[in-house]
Amino acid sequence: MQTIRGFRDILPEHIPLWQKVEKEAIFLFESFGFKEIRIPVLEKTELFARSIGEVTDIVEKEMYTFADRKGAKLTLRPEATASIVRSYIQHKMYATDPVRKFFMIGPMFRRERPQKGRYRQFYQIDAEVFGIESAFIDSQLIFLLNELFKRLGLTGLSAHINSLGCPDCRPSFQKALLNFIESKKDKLCENCIRRMDKNPLRILDCKVTGCKEALADAPATLDHLCNVCDDHFNTVKTTLEQQKVDFIVDKSLVRGLDYYTRTAWEIQTTSLGAQSAVAGGGRYDGLVKELGGPQTPAIGFAIGFDRLVEVMEQVDKSPGTNPLNLFIISLGDKAMKKGYHWSCELNQLGVYTEMDYRGKSMKALMKRANKLGAQYVLIAGENELAEHAVILRNMNTKEQVSLAVETLVPELIKIVKK
Repeated sequence: MQTIRGFRDILPEHIPLWQKVEKEAIFLFESFGFKEIRIPVLEKTELFARSIGEVTDIVEKEMYTFADRKGAKLTLRPEATASIVRSYIQHKMYATDPVRKFFMIGPMFRRERPQKGRYRQFYQIDAEVFGIESAFIDSQLIFLLNELFKRLGLTGLSAHINSLGCPDCRPSFQKALLNFIESKKDKLCENCIRRMDKNPLRILDCKVTGCKEALADAPATLDHLCNVCDDHFNTVKTTLEQQKVDFIVDKSLVRGLDYYTRTAWEIQTTSLGAQSAVAGGGRYDGLVKELGGPQTPAIGFAIGFDRLVEVMEQVDKSPGTNPLNLFIISLGDKAMKKGYHWSCELNQLGVYTEMDYRGKSMKALMKRANKLGAQYVLIAGENELAEHAVILRNMNTKEQVSLAVETLVPELIKIVKK
């Protein structure tokens, strides 16, 4: 039996790096006032069709959608924002306090073409803020991401930012874009031509080389912003400059989902040599209302966890594995029983302890302790128990001391947990 194509196991030797990223992210999020939320893996298909947009690759090609026994259409979540918005509305969180900050960490599912760093079950670190319209929160989220990646050791960080405008100023941009696209129609792929009427902005996100070349001189949203959106974007830029966050205004940057408005961004790093995007986000002020809630400004981002870990594996060779504090060598049945109870008690008290129950020789067990990287080895045989004293060996210095059985556990804690 093998894993499904595009799905994978994350093995124990890789987990310490994942945990390091999670720990740093959670600490920073909580320091900025975010609270953890956990959302279902499965939602009604309508939620994603309405929020992401029906004319998107995700909805058209990539979602894992099926009918349940009663015929209801259900979908494995392809992203987190729509589900968090649904929860915000369903539980009427806006009624007690419309300003909320959430984060979540978990798997998403898209039936994309599997390749290095991209999987059909992939993981995201997601953060969302509701109820704040100020441009300062846009800047703060970009600053937060930049700070997280710096703490994780990434280098060459830069934020690519753009403004996608709002419902007031976007129509004039879309008109200019459609006129431009008409003149390039013969150079565009079938997908782009099909999207011209329904969602022209998505054409700018096309990855086909011919389309990218044809659209290189396309109109920019920045040239069509209303005064409010222009002021908002200028505040974002000025604030990032004051916080010394490196950024590039990238007029070609558009987020691939329909719900984005105003500020959109990607965080890129050169830690692997070439530029690589490890996070993206943006503002979506109309989505809460679109899904049935009150008009509520909102903004958020997602970190590609799998991609981030891939980068981290290159820059962090020592992710901080949990070292084995003590390996207990028990020789004989009586010593085995004693060793078992000592091991459980020490584990309970926070001392990482292992032992071997197979009755192997002293030489084989010492080799096992070495292989596991034990800091100390406790040796207990029939003779040691008869004398009420066991031997503790420091595996680094090779020094040995004798410890009384009656006070063994507290003595071990003093020595091993220094």
